[in-house]
Amino acid sequence: MHLQLIDWIIVAASLVVCFFPALFFGRRAGKSTSEFFASGRAVPWWLAGISMVATTFSSDTPNLVTDIVRRNGVAGNWVWWAFVLTGVATVFFYARLWRRSGVMTDLEFYEIRYSGKAASFVRGFRSVYLGLFFNCMIMASVNLAACKIAGILFGMERWQTLLFVGGLNVVFATHSGLWGVLVIDMVQFFIKMTAVIAAAYFAVNLPEVGGLSGMVEKISALKGPNGLNYLNILPDFSNTWDIAVAVFIMPIAVQWWAVWYPGAEPGGGSYIAQRMLASKSEKDALGAVLFFNIAHYVLRPWPWILVALCSLIVYPQLSDIQTAFPNLDPNLLGHDIAFPAMLKFLPVGFIGLMVGGLIAANSSTILTHLNWGASYLVHDFYQRFLRKDATEKHYVLAGRVGTVILFFCSSGLVFVLDSAKDAFDIILQVGAGTGLLYLVRWFWWRINAWCEVVAMVSSFAVSIVLLVLNKNGIHFSTHVALLMTIAFTTACWLATVYIGPETDRRVLIEFYKKVRPFGPGWKKIREEAGVSDAEARATHENIPMALLGWVAGCTVIWSSLFAVGNFLYGRTDYALMLSGVFVVSGSALLYVMNRLWPEKSTVKE
Repeated sequence: MHLQLIDWIIVAASLVVCFFPALFFGRRAGKSTSEFFASGRAVPWWLAGISMVATTFSSDTPNLVTDIVRRNGVAGNWVWWAFVLTGVATVFFYARLWRRSGVMTDLEFYEIRYSGKAASFVRGFRSVYLGLFFNCMIMASVNLAACKIAGILFGMERWQTLLFVGGLNVVFATHSGLWGVLVIDMVQFFIKMTAVIAAAYFAVNLPEVGGLSGMVEKISALKGPNGLNYLNILPDFSNTWDIAVAVFIMPIAVQWWAVWYPGAEPGGGSYIAQRMLASKSEKDALGAVLFFNIAHYVLRPWPWILVALCSLIVYPQLSDIQTAFPNLDPNLLGHDIAFPAMLKFLPVGFIGLMVGGLIAANSSTILTHLNWGASYLVHDFYQRFLRKDATEKHYVLAGRVGTVILFFCSSGLVFVLDSAKDAFDIILQVGAGTGLLYLVRWFWWRINAWCEVVAMVSSFAVSIVLLVLNKNGIHFSTHVALLMTIAFTTACWLATVYIGPETDRRVLIEFYKKVRPFGPGWKKIREEAGVSDAEARATHENIPMALLGWVAGCTVIWSSLFAVGNFLYGRTDYALMLSGVFVVSGSALLYVMNRLWPEKSTVKE
């Protein structure tokens, strides 16, 4: 693909608009680690929310969704749509608790919630385990997608793509800190959304596709394996039971609460927690997470899905993509590459917008992961265990060095992975079984640090055993392996609750007074802390109302998501019915929000 002069001008303009404002935050970011990693805890809800959305909208996301649609149809997206349950639960049960904790990173939480050497070990181990291993795996999958896109569009080698996008990201991540990341995210989000909507518009209007009605007609006639209907929003339980179990039943019944995945952690965590902790108030943290979930699940998916569906018409087989791009490296060929393959049909000008949007998509995610990972390595490992008495400027410098190290480690992994789906499956498997622990630890004082240690070790051990068995010819389906890991891990950490040492009472009482977790699981500690029922109610403790908000919030997101889809399919009756559900659930959501989060809060920030 050859870009015209106007395309290059648009690409350059996109980069300038995105990155130039971040240059002004370098001096502020260098003042302290609080500024570099938490923006001085002064971020408004709308900026934090947009940044969360922009971070999860990476260069590999359209590729991942395209891979899912081409393999399992639109219904295959339930593997991540199910995380709506996790995200909205964070809004109503966890966001305020995170903000009250006052920690700089979610790993610092361990040493205010637990006691003893186990608490320190968990914090130190997870700072490296998540900040380095998991974080590099995620960044590698994002950069792999960038390499595939660049390979399709320009015939670039992997190292050339990494040199360009990596250099850009490292410079700004090390210079501007979290403030610069937030501002870049805000601008990039609008560029990215404009670009993918344009891609969907031109894909749908290709002569081979014939508009939305033509697309629906042709896709309906195109049956996948076992009679798969690619357009179905819910899986067909009669013809594709295995797919239904893998992409719908498992995610809805188990995956959302049992699996740890960055950006959709049970109870909140990683860069979602980072944005909540950086928010200027408790209410801003709540608003940011709610906005993120609505934008993440409602605004973004359909442009990607439309392009994926159109790709099934234009490139029914992977061999068709290879034929259309004869110079493409065969090692990069996969269903996920169908998204960049569809970009060849963009007209002059819009190609430049898309390239700028894809660079923005890559940068918004990588910048966040570089800053977030560096915060773990510096604040939770280096400063906590290796160098406790250095100056703030020293730790900021360490953060910048850590950022560069993370870039090189993640770039090396790019040459190991084959697709974004591979990384997605690996992360889900390794994090299986730990999610329930992260939900319960806020509401039951008996959870101790050793539960965290046992959960991590058992989950990882089972994953390794399954990997060895698979290499030796003993295969388990993905959902069966996931269930086995979840069952073993959950049994191990639940046993540890009763046989492991209890957390020091003084630590528990101090934690309760600071965070005010609600529910019967803290009744004993609340009484020992001398907090009356009236004082507990002053924290807006209302579990039934929070549950109503959770149900209403999930219904709002799913009904609006599927209403949009049915309007696009031309199924107006279903779309109007879902719109009615959206209005009713939206009214309930507003009612709950006004009850739980009054304008004048009695809780001190």
